[in-house]
Order: sequence, then C-alpha cells, then structure tokens
Amino acid sequence: MSLLAISRRKSPWLLHFETGSCNGCAIEVFACLTPLYDLERFGIINTGNPKHADLFVVTGCVSSRSGRVLVNLYNQIPNPKVVVAVGVCACTGGIFHDAYNLAPGVDRVIPVDVYVPNCPARPEAIIDGILHGVELLENKQGD
Repeated sequence: MSLLAISRRKSPWLLHFETGSCNGCAIEVFACLTPLYDLERFGIINTGNPKHADLFVVTGCVSSRSGRVLVNLYNQIPNPKVVVAVGVCACTGGIFHDAYNLAPGVDRVIPVDVYVPNCPARPEAIIDGILHGVELLENKQGD
C-alpha cells in the first residue's frame, strides 16, 4: 500500500460546500467539527482547498449558479474522492424538489456516494456518513 493511500485512510481531508438553503445542515456539519462531537478524533481534517480534499460534503439545494460552482469544486478534487450529500435538500431537493430553478438533489449534478438524510441532519448521522465515506475512499484506493 502506498504512503498516499495510508495517509488518506488515516487522515482524510474534508471540503464542505453549502449550495444555498436555510443553513441548518451546514450548522450541523460545523457542529461536527467542535469539541463536543470532535470529528478530528477520527483523523478527519477540514480544509478550504479542494485540491487537498478527499471527502466532499455538500449541503443545501442546488441552483444553476451553485451547480456550476459545485461541478467546478468537484473537478478540482483529486481522485479518488467521495461525495457525501447531507440533509434532505442535498439528497432529494427536499420541499423544493419540484422548483423550476433547483435540481432535485446533488446527484443530478455530480455523483454522490453517501446520503445522510433528515432536516436538519443530526451530527451523529453526519459523522456516521462521513466515516462510511472514509471506508468507501479506502475501497476506491485499490481501483
């Protein structure tokens, strides 16, 4: 196993993008990074640079404008990468799924590996989804 594969397994970096919504799920993602839930205890580091990210956590509804940014960020993340859709808006479009200007879920714009539903998603569920994403990332290393 390469050194890069080991470092990604032991310390994957996370990029969070809020596509635009009530920010309820975004607040819960940030709560995962606080000492109360402490996502870093699993070695997961929050980054602001997509070129350093392994996990892409997306919250909110996707409009045409935010969709362009979403695709741009997704394309900048090096392979292998895992996308985690957090919240019902990111998973299915939520109450806005029939809106003319919004995509009914992030998976209509970029591929999604893990879905964490609810409104807003609980920090425990988000952490569970991210850890599942780390497992998927480890499996993608061999591909």
